[in-house]
Amino acid sequence: MAKIKIAKLKTNHLILRQWCDADFPPFAMLNADAKVMEYYPTTLNESESNAMAKKLKQLIKQKGWGLWAVEEQATGQFIGFVGLHEPTYDLPVTLPCVEIGWWLAHSYWGKGYASEAARIVLKFAFTELKLKVVYSFTSVINKKSEAVMKRLDMKNSYQNFEHPMLPEGDPLSEHLLYKMEWQFFNSKRVGEIFYS
Repeated sequence: MAKIKIAKLKTNHLILRQWCDADFPPFAMLNADAKVMEYYPTTLNESESNAMAKKLKQLIKQKGWGLWAVEEQATGQFIGFVGLHEPTYDLPVTLPCVEIGWWLAHSYWGKGYASEAARIVLKFAFTELKLKVVYSFTSVINKKSEAVMKRLDMKNSYQNFEHPMLPEGDPLSEHLLYKMEWQFFNSKRVGEIFYS
């Protein structure tokens, strides 16, 4: 079997790459931060965080792409993840589909990093994977994440749904569904794509 080439993405300020063991401790700190996890059901302990990181690393190893670890170029510091994922639970769209997501340490908010990384991920989705549409979703109360979707020029599908992984009546359960279709994506000046 041919070895899968793993994609590595580079922007002006960031590198999106495969996970390494050195990412696990700062990722655990991120997942223990109540501010970062405000719109997630609960914070994660170190064991849970490491299990998540290992799963994300394995998915990239299998496919060549996924929810990449994000590194700030200037410092070499791990700051979170941004990338693509294939949901396996019910959504108001036909499965399989691909979503884009981001999860950054609080100290790196407000720098435009989520949008910057997401743009190169969308370029990868449309130019390398040849996807026709990419989705993103978040709790209706997560205005910060919705603001990123709007900055990316993603469009609200107005197909709100109850997230099947959350209990009925949970304040986080109602989700917005945004999407970007390939013909509306402007790929200029968003960064470079490499393979290892």
